Amino acid sequence: MSSAESGEIEPGALGELLNGWFGRSEDLQVSRIGGGQSNPTYRVRHGSTRMILRKQPPGELLRGAHAIDREFRVLKALAETDVPVPEVLLYHDDPDPLGTPFYLMEEVHGRVFENASMPGAAPEERRAMYGSIAETLARLHAGDPAAVGLVDFGKPGDYFARQISRWSRALEASTGEAIPGLAELGEWLTARIPADDGRVSVVHGDYRVGNLMFHPTEPHVVAVLDWELATLGHPLADLSFCCLPWHSSPDEYGGILGEDIAALGIPEEAEFVTRYRSILPDMPPPSAFHLAFSLFRFAVIFVGIADRARAGNAADPQAMRFAPLARRFSVRAWEVIEAAER
Repeated sequence: MSSAESGEIEPGALGELLNGWFGRSEDLQVSRIGGGQSNPTYRVRHGSTRMILRKQPPGELLRGAHAIDREFRVLKALAETDVPVPEVLLYHDDPDPLGTPFYLMEEVHGRVFENASMPGAAPEERRAMYGSIAETLARLHAGDPAAVGLVDFGKPGDYFARQISRWSRALEASTGEAIPGLAELGEWLTARIPADDGRVSVVHGDYRVGNLMFHPTEPHVVAVLDWELATLGHPLADLSFCCLPWHSSPDEYGGILGEDIAALGIPEEAEFVTRYRSILPDMPPPSAFHLAFSLFRFAVIFVGIADRARAGNAADPQAMRFAPLARRFSVRAWEVIEAAER
């Protein structure tokens, strides 16, 4: 299997490109960064220049998935706003020589936590960092997409209807075993889509602790990462997704359900939402519909990860270990619904 087919980078081919863009250097180091489940990510050092490279995975991809060009575009557009993002350097749309398109961005230094309990942080740090998470998301949603050239970054209106339809189709296309209750969850959501209230913003699509980088020593966000699912949409989709740790356990992709969050310094969900609404006071809190929608969408994403793992083109070689999460998030969604209907 060639390096392009396996998704690995051929350093010699990359080095020739970098020599042309940044000047010749014989010092090239490339290392894979783990943790992501979709677009392979690498740390690159070319002489004194340190960068992060993100590329599409190899193999057959779903239409519209792994849109590296969209990641590059939204990062470039947000660079002049108060949303902290890495500086993008260049986009290479030719599949040669790395097998798929890719882009380069600056390497930002800081802390990334694999789960929402933020291991190693002090309780007072955690509370401040959660406040920064909420405020950073609110600043993203408060921005005007047209002002940064993103007015055509997605379709305006009917966001939840379109998203539920999209993820339901993805579920139907899955090659794996059916997840109990998941298709029915999509039907429940379809029957309860709220009236469109006209709210439209840039939404990240995967806004969670693991996709945020914090200052090395200070408790605030210095970079929002992994914009693969970004589009124009309803702000409550992002906010409800960011609230999922309060509805999932530590073994369910790093949630905090069942943890002593008071001892950890982590705020209650309602306090976190209030912090977000301190910047966007007209935004209502997420409802059971929004939380169930986010859990449905996350479950289908893990169905897709399991499908890619079986096909051999998952970004994480150990991706199959996450396959059971689709079933777990389906259960959590029905728990949210049942709690709201009591």
